[in-house]
Amino acid sequence: MLKTNVSRRAVLGAGVAGASLLAMPAVLRAQDKSLKVGVYGGYFKDSFDKNIFAEFTKQTGIAVESVAEPTGEAWLVQLEQAAKAGLAPADVSMMSQVAMLKGQSTELWAPLDTAKIPNASNLIDHFVNKYPDGRVAGIGAVAWYITLVTNTDVFKEAPTSWTALWDPANADKLGLLALVSNSFLLEVTAKTHFGGTNALDTEEGLLKAFEKLAEVKPNVRLWYRDEAQFEQSLKSGEIPMGQYYHDVTGLAAKDGQPVRSTFPKEGGIMDSGCWALSRASQKVEEAHTFINYMSQPAIQALLSRKVGTAPTVKRDLLDLTAEEFAAVSSDIDPIIPRYDLYTSKADWLNQKWTEMIAG
Repeated sequence: MLKTNVSRRAVLGAGVAGASLLAMPAVLRAQDKSLKVGVYGGYFKDSFDKNIFAEFTKQTGIAVESVAEPTGEAWLVQLEQAAKAGLAPADVSMMSQVAMLKGQSTELWAPLDTAKIPNASNLIDHFVNKYPDGRVAGIGAVAWYITLVTNTDVFKEAPTSWTALWDPANADKLGLLALVSNSFLLEVTAKTHFGGTNALDTEEGLLKAFEKLAEVKPNVRLWYRDEAQFEQSLKSGEIPMGQYYHDVTGLAAKDGQPVRSTFPKEGGIMDSGCWALSRASQKVEEAHTFINYMSQPAIQALLSRKVGTAPTVKRDLLDLTAEEFAAVSSDIDPIIPRYDLYTSKADWLNQKWTEMIAG
């Protein structure tokens, strides 16, 4: 399961390096109607093939050829280059929020007609990705959380706030994600200390957040790029606190490991991927049928149960039990990353991060 999350989230974390996954299409040609769908490789793709795509084909008569997306932003580049030649390596792809914004700048995404996606009304508003002029560029596919995690042998009581990262009592005890664009620690700092992520609207506000975040440095044992390294150190208690993926931590706890995931009162960090349609695709009708199907509460609940993702539809529409919902999500308002900053100010943010935080 760990490798799963590495592969799917390496795709989403802007700038996270990772080995490319070879595309291994599961070709199904029983019907004339077909659709190529790009999803993150490994266990994630296997889960979709087994739990989602076959049933979709049965219900709609549209055959799905699933394509394992390469990591990083390589898939965005491939889609862009192919679209210039009028080709679509996949009709619909699951894309990170940063990739969605970059694709918008070149009109890579064919605008979606929500009249043909009635289930889009089930979605929580921020999962509908729009062009600046209001056209719909993407529809939320899946989400997941980064939370405050602790070793239960070392921390008998669960922390309740992200302020624990700044507590002098936690000197040399933290494991934090190593990049500005995948840790979202500026957003955590803004929500915890400056009233919300709109504090990051100006360069002055960003610098204040960097200065405040720099105060956690004495508490950090490890700035990690390798999820496995931190997970092992968390389990052993060597690095007993940090930020990590809620679903993976929950699975480790179920396996009897002394770890817990806590949604702080300021909210967990919610990251997500969107379904987007390449402008070069000839399968516009099939794509709308697919995105509408994936936006059903029953399918979102199935993904939560089978793949461990957080639902993109409203809580009251789901048949998830309280325990099933808690395994993947929370009712506490989330911290939503400021993806706009990672496209508009990427170089500046990376430079300041290196200078002031994790350099």
